[in-house]
Amino acid sequence: MICRRVEEIKPFIVMDVLERAQELEARGESIIHLEIGEPDFGTPEAIKQAAVEAIQRNETRYTHSLGTPQLREAICAYYAQNYGVYHLEPDQVIVTSGTSPAFLVALAAILECGDEVILSDPHYACYPNFINFLEATPKRIGVHEEDGFQYRPENIASAISPRTKAILVNSPSNPTGTLLEPERMSEIAGLGPWVLSDEIYHGLVYEERARSMLEFTDRCVVFNGFSKLFSMTGWRLGYLIAPRELIRPIQKLVQNFFISAGSVAQAAGLAALTDETVKKDVEIMVHRYNRRRQYMIPRLKEMGFGISVEPTGAFYVFANAKKFTGDSYGFAFEILEQAKVGVTPGVDFGSNGEGYIRFSYANSLENISQGLDRIENYLKNRHKG
Repeated sequence: MICRRVEEIKPFIVMDVLERAQELEARGESIIHLEIGEPDFGTPEAIKQAAVEAIQRNETRYTHSLGTPQLREAICAYYAQNYGVYHLEPDQVIVTSGTSPAFLVALAAILECGDEVILSDPHYACYPNFINFLEATPKRIGVHEEDGFQYRPENIASAISPRTKAILVNSPSNPTGTLLEPERMSEIAGLGPWVLSDEIYHGLVYEERARSMLEFTDRCVVFNGFSKLFSMTGWRLGYLIAPRELIRPIQKLVQNFFISAGSVAQAAGLAALTDETVKKDVEIMVHRYNRRRQYMIPRLKEMGFGISVEPTGAFYVFANAKKFTGDSYGFAFEILEQAKVGVTPGVDFGSNGEGYIRFSYANSLENISQGLDRIENYLKNRHKG
């Protein structure tokens, strides 16, 4: 018998789309990938060189379970420089093998069976799976297109119960690409429960400035990492920042389940945060993402997709497809099979995402243009004949 908790975990639909796209590619089909949230850029050279040098120095052993002191110090300096958060100390940082393990151990440290975690709907698809696996309860709050998919703090306040342990915030957001206004962040910070702030898309912001929850409260756990901003998805390096009262409990989980993050990846992460050439590489990547965003949004609108509030962060457009369908899952696979373009159905991100399609612009402008041409041509001829 398979464990009930595992049986109840829902599939990550975007991976189903990707794997079907890969099957089509194996048969010789040309597929344009606008479904996957993975940077298409290579990791900056200085980061790769730092890893090579770490290997040559034989830095290939376990590190401190919290992470190397140098990397934790650099993370504190990064938050001081970018957010004006000067009170952090390295003993408040835990480096992990990707940001997902950071979520798992942090949630495990604060949740009892039956506790509630408030999260937006739509939301990153894996959030409720973490919560359900720990036998806690995801409490979904609808967020809406006309609000830029932002929380309304009053709706959170009315949903808080004696079992509510935390409120999960993701800004810039996956899947919507929109940011939470500072005023709303401040209100959420004052509601009482722990605030869990997923800041993995920070740095990928084009018209505004992303704000860290640490600017508003110390009663929070911040999650971040290197995958998105530094194009390091395969390096599996993330971290969390938490109050000291949570560090030892989380550290014990890391020691038992993961021992430590990879030593070579941590050396690479240190270079990502401190090497001046990396900053220039990131600026170039962000500029190119923005050009793609500025191209994709008007093209989608011209085709008939609805975008009431234009996204200004991450590398996603969460477009209203209700003109075309009420079944985003079927529509996404229809586009894949017929137009040969991978897109992600909105229902992957919660019931309130039904009727939407997530388009990723983590692909070249040439491929984005070709992919949108294919979708446009398909939609024009969809019901003919």
